[in-house]
Amino acid sequence: MSTTTLLLQLIVILTTARVCGWLLKHLGQPSVVGEMAAGMVLGPVVMGALFPSAHAELFSKASLGGLTSLSTVGLVLFMFVIGLELRPQQGVRQQVRAAGFVGLLSIAAPLVMGLAIAPVLHPALAPAGVGFWPFALFIGAALSITAFPVMARILKDRGQAGTPFGQLSLSAAAVVDAFAWVLLALVVAMAGTGEGYPGLLKISVGVVVLLAVVYLGLKPAYAWLLRTRAPDGEPSATVLAALMIGLLACSLATEWVHLHAVFGAFLFGTCLPRDDRLLGSLAERIEPLSIVVLMPLFFALAGLNTSASAFSGASLGAMGLIFAVAAIGKIAGGAAGARLAGYGWRDSLATGALMNARGLMELIVIKVGYDAGLIGPELFTMLLVMALVTTAMTGPLMTLIAGRAKVARAEEAVSGA
Repeated sequence: MSTTTLLLQLIVILTTARVCGWLLKHLGQPSVVGEMAAGMVLGPVVMGALFPSAHAELFSKASLGGLTSLSTVGLVLFMFVIGLELRPQQGVRQQVRAAGFVGLLSIAAPLVMGLAIAPVLHPALAPAGVGFWPFALFIGAALSITAFPVMARILKDRGQAGTPFGQLSLSAAAVVDAFAWVLLALVVAMAGTGEGYPGLLKISVGVVVLLAVVYLGLKPAYAWLLRTRAPDGEPSATVLAALMIGLLACSLATEWVHLHAVFGAFLFGTCLPRDDRLLGSLAERIEPLSIVVLMPLFFALAGLNTSASAFSGASLGAMGLIFAVAAIGKIAGGAAGARLAGYGWRDSLATGALMNARGLMELIVIKVGYDAGLIGPELFTMLLVMALVTTAMTGPLMTLIAGRAKVARAEEAVSGA
């Protein structure tokens, strides 16, 4: 691959991502939805169909090595910040029970429903050689994901991050994502070895050793380093380099034990001190590079893995089934959890709508599953479309719920008068 080709790919991808992000933002959507859609635009479904020759030349398989490496670095940096951000929300001690209800039910409902439809999807959509249970568990995990960052962005944009249901949703999303990533790691481990249970045992032992090294060795070591060398939460260049070395080492270690590098990045982020100043400083330095420059490459590569066959014939029925299960399971599960915790119907439905946002986290999950050989291009496309639609519908659902609440209050006022 030539440098000229790589630079041209970067220009096309970044330009498309910014344009799509700008368009969707002006339609009331988070810009990340537009950037995700840009991947579809650059894939075979749109650009490949409209300009087949130019698409084949610009994004030939032989030229994608550089993009793949850069996007992996972007994923590692992004998941590091996500791990760093994964902490209890303010006041969570007073709402642990409520967050537990919402989190568990918004996991259980789509997980069970995903397992229920797996027998329908497996014969036609599972790659050759993939057993039923790894496939079924992956479908369940993929449908259970909630996009913590997108949810936080939606709440912030609407000025609802500090509301009771906003805090409840953020706390529950942390529970959901932690569980879903553990389940995904288990599924990838099951698929990542061809040695059956002995191979899975080796991977499990490797993960246990890695956890011990990270939490018993790296955690206190980095806590001391940051306490003594960055007491104000502003790491110097030397301390930042030490953090990046630890991040890359953990990512490499999870690759060695046949898991994806994102697991190591997420794990390293969770082991660092829960310091808002450190989080702000690292996010300020890392996010412009990872989110603005590198993550659009990930979206583009995801789009290149899509298949136009997902939009024809019986595949449309399968896509509709996946979407229905994903949306109903998340919204109903989240709303039921909030109601059990004592919240009113409006806040419960709003919580369910927020739990249905999947965004970038879903793309990472399905890309991990695709790389592990658990799903093929057709099912990858269906799950990508599901992630886009469920994320895009979150804002309108929130507006609809708020509008109906205003109507109900007005009717009550009239009847009271």
